[in-house]
Amino acid sequence: MDALQRHRSLYKGTTPPWKETYRKRCVDRLQNSRKRLLERYRQLGESPQRSGPGASIIVQEVMEEEWTALRSEDRRLPSLWGPEGMAEMFSVTKEYDELSVLEEIQQELVSHEVSIIEEYERNLLFEQQYISSVVEGMEDSYIICPICHMNHLNINSHFISCICGLYINTKKRNVSPDALRSLLESRVSEHMDDCSHNPVFSVAPDTDCSPNLMISCNVCDYLSIVL
Repeated sequence: MDALQRHRSLYKGTTPPWKETYRKRCVDRLQNSRKRLLERYRQLGESPQRSGPGASIIVQEVMEEEWTALRSEDRRLPSLWGPEGMAEMFSVTKEYDELSVLEEIQQELVSHEVSIIEEYERNLLFEQQYISSVVEGMEDSYIICPICHMNHLNINSHFISCICGLYINTKKRNVSPDALRSLLESRVSEHMDDCSHNPVFSVAPDTDCSPNLMISCNVCDYLSIVL
């Protein structure tokens, strides 16, 4: 009886002791791979490329990487992935109860992946609408205040202000409407690359007591100076 068969005979008909640890690590790694997943999604312009029944490339990579890490801690675990990756692993384990465990974990990861993409799509729509509400005005030279979302900003060579109380000293910085528009779009997009929640703008004093326009998120702790 080879090592793989001996290992399977120990847990046949029972839940493998590594299941919960492996499942949690896979879920955590997938969540931490959100940026990589969305980059691949944007490149494809559609749902991630399928590498097998119900499994995307990212899910396959997550399962392989976490199994390798788990096996490095317990050499009694077999090496399930061969040159053919996940497809070969399922072929090797098809006679054993662990197959259903691996398929269960795989489907959970696929569901998480779909949720991440759907959330991204919803927030991408929000981002587009939000940026439009900020940068669109009666004329190209007008920008909606990012604080109150109601009034046009007054932008000149010395300051940026709004009747809601926003006031940013821009003397010697030569901030044009186009430059401010670009800064707002850049910061919103930068945040949305890593977090699906809505950021907020605020004004905070700098070290020299002159106020800065800030963008932040209470969920992911993102914080950046816009101006």
